Amino acid sequence: MKTTALVLGGGGITGVGWEAGMLAGLAAAGVDVSTAATVIGTSAGSVVGAQLTSGRLTPAELYERQLADSTGEIGARLRKATVARYALAVLLSRDTEAFGARIGRLALSARTPAEPERRAVIEQRLLSHDWPARRLVITAVNAATGEFAAFDDSSGVGLVDAVTASCAVPGVWPPTTIDGDRWIDGGIRSVVNADLAAGHDRVVILAPMARGGGPLPSAGAQAAQLTSAGARVVLITPDSAARAAIGRNPLDPARRASAARAGHAQAAAHAEAVARVWTG
Repeated sequence: MKTTALVLGGGGITGVGWEAGMLAGLAAAGVDVSTAATVIGTSAGSVVGAQLTSGRLTPAELYERQLADSTGEIGARLRKATVARYALAVLLSRDTEAFGARIGRLALSARTPAEPERRAVIEQRLLSHDWPARRLVITAVNAATGEFAAFDDSSGVGLVDAVTASCAVPGVWPPTTIDGDRWIDGGIRSVVNADLAAGHDRVVILAPMARGGGPLPSAGAQAAQLTSAGARVVLITPDSAARAAIGRNPLDPARRASAARAGHAQAAAHAEAVARVWTG
């Protein structure tokens, strides 16, 4: 039996919108990748993955949620000084763990909203706070050590905590405390962490952000590795219209609906390629 994996990458609240739109658009075109045996979510992708596997939303309903009023969300922006520290950390880090530790120090020292306030935002995004029956993997990075974690229903970590950790953008949102450790965005290790799909025969990757740099692999590089290992893989990133809809700040809730509509519109151009990978 061929095994399938859906990889949902990071990209802020606009990434949540674009991925939801893409999933609904693909389903409307006859290719429902929400049936994946394994769903791997990083940052924005962890939110979409948790919603998608909850059993409480169809792709079309998930999309409709992105078009609703964004009340309850907190707007934010990465400051230029924070972006500069990210870039310097990329240059100075020998591997992803060293980069994670450097960015973790930034996250631990940053002034951010209170941790309970941020957790409440994630709680209201998720319709279910329980791990799904289907395999869901959510990524995060230890802020103190840079160590990578792939949380699932066997990890002993609650779903809301795992998603909150995966969405904890350093310098913007507070690290998430889990059993005394502090955790930050899984995108600090990779924008998609698609290597976790190794061993699956058919893989679809949705990457609102696809670039790598220094020790951080790009989405394209990880997709190529999966292909070299024998998997059938398709990688989708925002087209020019979607990039315009997303805008310059992926953390702006006001852009979520436009990003969702752009993802939905873009899906038609990829449906045939996805169908070849997903169903052969």
